[in-house]
Amino acid sequence: MSSAAPRPSVLFVCVHNAGRSQMAAAFLTHLAGSRVEVRSAGSAPADQVNPAVVQAMAEVGIDIAAETPKILTTEAVQASDVVITMGCGDTCPVFPGKTYLDWRLDDPAGQGVEAVRPIRDAIEGYVRGLIAEVLPA
Repeated sequence: MSSAAPRPSVLFVCVHNAGRSQMAAAFLTHLAGSRVEVRSAGSAPADQVNPAVVQAMAEVGIDIAAETPKILTTEAVQASDVVITMGCGDTCPVFPGKTYLDWRLDDPAGQGVEAVRPIRDAIEGYVRGLIAEVLPA
């Protein structure tokens, strides 16, 4: 008699919350569905999600056109089991008991969709590995 484990929660953080963290959150939501609680935020959020990022995700059937960059809050970090940073350096608050991962990815800011595609594909690979870690088979 085992009760269902609580859903793991993952927070993706980058500076502008307009590219890498949005793609990662969208992939995790797309691939894991409701089995994982997904958040994304930025230390200095942009006004909108990068249009090349929206286009690159649409090419793989994931629509993030309605997403908006969000400010990173201490509460979001505290509420997450896993915090994944993507080039935000020391701007992410650190709390004991959390798992922190840093994914080294190029910043898609200012890049065309051709430059965003390989970043998108790398993120999908990272997310698939993450799912294997946080969700027991």
